[in-house]
Amino acid sequence: MSALPAKLTARLEQMLGAPVAEAQALFGGDINQAARFKAGGDTYFVKWNASAPPTMFPTEAHGLRLLAETEALRVPQVVAQGNAEDGAPAFLVLEYIEQGHKGGGETMARFGEGLAELHRHTAEHFGLDRDNFIGRLAQPNPQTPDWVTFYRDHRIGYQMELARKLGRLPKRREDLLTRLMERLPELLPDDVPASLIHGDLWGGNYLVDAQGRAVLIDPAVCYAHREMDLAMSELFGGFSARFYDAYQAAWPTPGYADRRALYQLYYILAHLNLFGESYGGRVDSIAAHYVGR
Repeated sequence: MSALPAKLTARLEQMLGAPVAEAQALFGGDINQAARFKAGGDTYFVKWNASAPPTMFPTEAHGLRLLAETEALRVPQVVAQGNAEDGAPAFLVLEYIEQGHKGGGETMARFGEGLAELHRHTAEHFGLDRDNFIGRLAQPNPQTPDWVTFYRDHRIGYQMELARKLGRLPKRREDLLTRLMERLPELLPDDVPASLIHGDLWGGNYLVDAQGRAVLIDPAVCYAHREMDLAMSELFGGFSARFYDAYQAAWPTPGYADRRALYQLYYILAHLNLFGESYGGRVDSIAAHYVGR
């Protein structure tokens, strides 16, 4: 039995102009199905989802291209993308990356330096020219001139509204988060550059290639305060001290320790909305830390 749906195979062969061979299922994601395959002498990675929102793979492809244009870190080349049609699922084809071993000191140091270089690519406004996704959740990115407004309304505020609809915003949590939103002008800097960020930088969203280079995958890009990437990277681990030392040597972040949990709050709220109340206590404790109980 093929690792690829027959109608997806037919579309891939049409787009790539060569027969699909040696398809092998890959595992690890919780949203899409994935496989590697060969066509025309090259090896590719494909992921697909029969129920993907129409803009999910197009915005991911856009994010990968945007990151690649900076040349700061390696990003898989986007080969092809297609929406669901005629019984075939929506899909995204990327170059296949032969993986090496994570955790090497030099690899992580170069990764930290490369992330700082990525963040030096800036825009006039926070947000993006289109909305995209973080995991399965929509991520609104209206272009906004100031950081506090963007983070308050389109990160914390949006996730609060979603939590309310899902029944995950009890009164005490809503009160804490509302008070926190009111305090954001005191807690966040208002003069930071709008840096291009990966947007979902946890340990599962980078690879290390066979040459020992970090490779960014599965982005949720926007222009934001660069500390968002650092905060997310610390939430679940997977990044060594060499990574952070190299980043700070390249571009220091004075005061970041005071803001780290505040930026992690966005990602924990997203996890609350994705996975349920097991993340609720952490939401409450972060909000209480900044506004008092």
